[in-house]
Amino acid sequence: MVKPTRVTNRIRVLRAEHGEMTQAELAERIGVTRQTVIAIEQGRYSPSLEMAFQIAHVFKVPLDDVFQYPEDAA
Repeated sequence: MVKPTRVTNRIRVLRAEHGEMTQAELAERIGVTRQTVIAIEQGRYSPSLEMAFQIAHVFKVPLDDVFQYPEDAA
């Protein structure tokens, strides 16, 4: 069983703010499957650093506007 990540994200919110972009549209823009986007959104999968930057680039926001790591996790 895969341990869920402590990293949270705002991908669903950002997709809504960008004209209700679908998971499939985001997946196509970053070169992954829709299932990968679903897993990232649900916190079941942490993207690579490169993929995280690609996602931020799609939404034209800084990386920490997409992904957050809890302060108490350090």
